[in-house]
Amino acid sequence: MPDDAVPRLRVEPLEISLGLRKQACEAIKRAITEMDIYGHTREIRLDERQLSQDLGVSRTPIREALSVLEQEGFVHTVPRRGLTVVRKSKREVVEMITVWAAIESMAARLAAPRVTEAELAELHALVDVFQEDPSEQISEYSRANMAFHKAIIRMGNVELMTSLTDNLFIHMRAVRAVTMTQDNRAQRSIADHRGIIAALERRDADLAERLVREHTMGLAAHVEMHGDFLDRTAGSDEERRRQYA
Repeated sequence: MPDDAVPRLRVEPLEISLGLRKQACEAIKRAITEMDIYGHTREIRLDERQLSQDLGVSRTPIREALSVLEQEGFVHTVPRRGLTVVRKSKREVVEMITVWAAIESMAARLAAPRVTEAELAELHALVDVFQEDPSEQISEYSRANMAFHKAIIRMGNVELMTSLTDNLFIHMRAVRAVTMTQDNRAQRSIADHRGIIAALERRDADLAERLVREHTMGLAAHVEMHGDFLDRTAGSDEERRRQYA
């Protein structure tokens, strides 16, 4: 997307028979999650009137939904500019990756002794469809990659782990999508995922935990080295605090 192009959420009209605020909240959150929020430098502003038109409802449930999303940390109000999608600085992203690594590696440890054949088959399906170097299927692999990591967390069978990582997902997905094309990360990711599956198949909790942690912390190290673009994206929380403290 060119830097001068204005990003716009892709949302679908809502079913009037269901709770409109909840539907609006889910629709806007889903649209934000699917956006390439770090692939350009323009801030992503949200327009109540446009969202009302796109979703086919009045502005009241839109306003209520945006209030909920602001409380959840998906959007924030910038004085004199209105509501924008939250984007994180490099430091914040590295911290988020570190937290994700801690949660997912513990989930792998918990999952290893009791992982089922169906769960292993699910992980295999997310990896085995790709070649050793998935660089020509990068969009498909990027989606499968995040599905793989979310599946590991779910297999830990601790609901709080899942809910805590849900709010990190939007940034983890977007950052992984950007970095997947850099420094042969996609090819190395495939190899790492296969190693994690092998550790789970052996019910080796220590190895599964270590491999998951090292894999995700590898992303943190990569962002530390190559993630200056995150500080150039408009509207990061850290920039907002500096400007309006």
